[in-house]
Amino acid sequence: MGTNTVAAALSAAITLLLVSSAAADYWSSGTATFYGGSDGSGTMGGACGYQNLYNAGYGVNNAALSQVLFNDGASCGQCYTIMCDTSRSGWCKPGNSITITATNLCPPNYALPSNSGGWCNPPRPHFDMSQPAWENIGIYRAGIIPVLYQRVPCSRQGGIRFSITGSKYFQLVLVTNVAGSGSIRSMSVKGTSTGWIALTRNWGAQWQSNSALVGQALSFTITSTGGQTLYLDNIVPSWWVFGMTFTSNTQFDY
Repeated sequence: MGTNTVAAALSAAITLLLVSSAAADYWSSGTATFYGGSDGSGTMGGACGYQNLYNAGYGVNNAALSQVLFNDGASCGQCYTIMCDTSRSGWCKPGNSITITATNLCPPNYALPSNSGGWCNPPRPHFDMSQPAWENIGIYRAGIIPVLYQRVPCSRQGGIRFSITGSKYFQLVLVTNVAGSGSIRSMSVKGTSTGWIALTRNWGAQWQSNSALVGQALSFTITSTGGQTLYLDNIVPSWWVFGMTFTSNTQFDY
């Protein structure tokens, strides 16, 4: 073998090693199961508070995250691309991947070890996916498969949506259809008769205010987990009532 051939082979091997190393860093290992029925209807609702996932802008490609990924609700709305790990299972659909939205918590079952049903016990990274989403990457009879996953930017149709529930002195604002990071780091509200009031995460994607805001037009500042801040002036008109949803013309880029 000539010197040039050896050098070329060595260069190719180094390149392959670097690419493999980068891929290993880019993807994380976990496991995935499915729930919710063949039409995904059983995944509606959940620990993020989104209720009807179609109305929230998320649809059937969703998953409940194990506790280590759910992060006490801070991960609600984030997007993950998942593929079956063909190096660890023969129950994969090779070459396929699916991007899902985090909409629920897969609670731990400490009574069961991980090899007998306690798949969501910490510190295990696990996705309990809607059945239609899971069947893009796994063969039904497997039930559970090893996966590779990575967090990715979210793509949404239309603007961010705000739904308000609560009472006169207690409001919950549910934030849905969030692109970019998919999740919210912080949020504030301003009424026509108030200054800016910081909201706190109540649970999931629900943000809480303890102020008297009824009868006032509302503005929001909202910061994504990617660090982008948006200001939405008078996005909620003064005639709002509890249970209404308002859609902005604004969306996150990151």
